[in-house]
Amino acid sequence: MATAKVTDSSFDADVLGASGPVVVDFWAEWCGPCRMIAPALEEIQAEMAGKVTIAKLNIDENPDIAVRYGVRSIPTLILFKDGEPTSIQVGAAPKSRLADWIKGAI
Repeated sequence: MATAKVTDSSFDADVLGASGPVVVDFWAEWCGPCRMIAPALEEIQAEMAGKVTIAKLNIDENPDIAVRYGVRSIPTLILFKDGEPTSIQVGAAPKSRLADWIKGAI
C-alpha cells in the first residue's frame, strides 16, 4: 500500500478525522532529503498497515496546512492522534530510526 496524498482541502477529513494515527510527511519535489526518505516511508506503511497511516503533503501545492502547524523546514513528519499533533520528527533519518519513532509515538 502506497502512502496517501493529502491536500489543504482534504487534510481535516483525512488526517484530523482519521480513526487511527496518521504520520504526515511535509515535503516538496525539490527537496532531496524528502525524496531520500520516501521509499523508507512506503516500506514502513506496508509493514505497519492497519496500525498507522502515512500521508504526504506537498507544501508547495498546499501551503496552508504547513503554515498552520509551523513547518519551517522539510522533511518534517508530524504524527497525529485523535486529531492532535503528538510527535514531530524534523529532517531525514534512516528507515530504522523513522520506524522506531513511529512505533514509539503510536
